[in-house]
This record gives sequence, structure tokens and C-alpha cells, in this order.
Amino acid sequence: METSLRVLGQEHPSTLTSMANLASTYRNQGRWKEAEDLEVQVMETRKRVLGQEHPSTLTSIANLASTFWNQGRWKEAEDLEVQVMETRKRVLGQEHPDTLTTMANLASTYRNQGRWKEAEDLEVQVMGTRKRVLGQEHPDTLISMNNLALTWKGLGRDKEALKLMEECVLLLTRIIGTNHPDTLSSRAILLKWQINELEIDP
Repeated sequence: METSLRVLGQEHPSTLTSMANLASTYRNQGRWKEAEDLEVQVMETRKRVLGQEHPSTLTSIANLASTFWNQGRWKEAEDLEVQVMETRKRVLGQEHPDTLTTMANLASTYRNQGRWKEAEDLEVQVMGTRKRVLGQEHPDTLISMNNLALTWKGLGRDKEALKLMEECVLLLTRIIGTNHPDTLSSRAILLKWQINELEIDP
């Protein structure tokens, strides 16, 4: 990054990519403040140089939202995610994978605040679109099923949540394998729910 900065300058795309990559490394290490400082720089520069609606600018905004999300700064994450979602809907279209990812991220932010109905509305849209566009067995569709099941559980719709999670785990096991982290995570949730059901209905 230092070399890019010195040779190419602060606003060169390669410099900004290097800064974004370093921010991602910080984020993966849980070094949130350092990640945030770089992400804000990259975002502001891309807004100024490339424009508010450029895909790279939107990626920068989404990355900063992710840093806020990982710190539980829900309101700040939400504000950025709504901005990215609305722009991607307008620029890329409702069914573009990047638009759907942003909708799923916003739903997750709502879910973490206990705003179950808002989360559900988005997750139903995302799952339905992914089923239609990507297919029932695509990994992104399966993640959507998992997320919607969690939201239904939060809404107290236990039977529906359990049924959807059972379907999700069966598909995950068959498609990405028994030992994949996503399969293990969903199976652990399902097992916990099944035990709870047995305790309620002995």
C-alpha cells in the first residue's frame, strides 16, 4: 500500500484497492478501528473520484457497513445498507446478486435488533428470488433458507422454522457436504430446536 501511495498517489484505483484489502485484513483480525479508518478514506475518495453510484463506491460503503455490523453498531450499519440496497436496486436491478446480498445483510441487521417482521419481509423476497434465479439448491438460496428459519423462530413460528431448517440441513448435507461450516452451523441450530421441541412435547 505504501508503495502504491508513493508512486501512484492517494486517488489511483490501485492505491484504493490496496487500502481496501488492508482494511479487509484488519476486519478479519477484529481490528475494527483501523479497518474503519481506512474504509472511510477509501469510501470518501471513491465517492469523489468515481461517483456515488459506481460499483466500487458501493462496495466500499458495504464494507464499512460490515465493520459497523461486526461491532454491533446496528443503526450505522443499517443506514449504510439501506443506501447501498436502494442504489443497487436502481442501478443493477432487483434480482442482481449484489442487490440480493445487500438485502440479506440488511435483514441480518434487523434480525440482530429483534426487528423480526422487517427481517422477514426482506428474507422472503431474497429467498424467493434466489430460488427462481439461482435454483433451489444453490448455496446462496440455502443460506437464505437458514436465515428465514432463524427469523421465523424469532417471530415464535416454531413449527415453520423447524420444518424449513430441516429442509435446509438436508439440502446443505447433500450439496456442500456434512463437514462444511455452514452445514455444521445449521445442524447445530436444528438439533437445539429439536431438543426444545421434545422438552415441550414429551
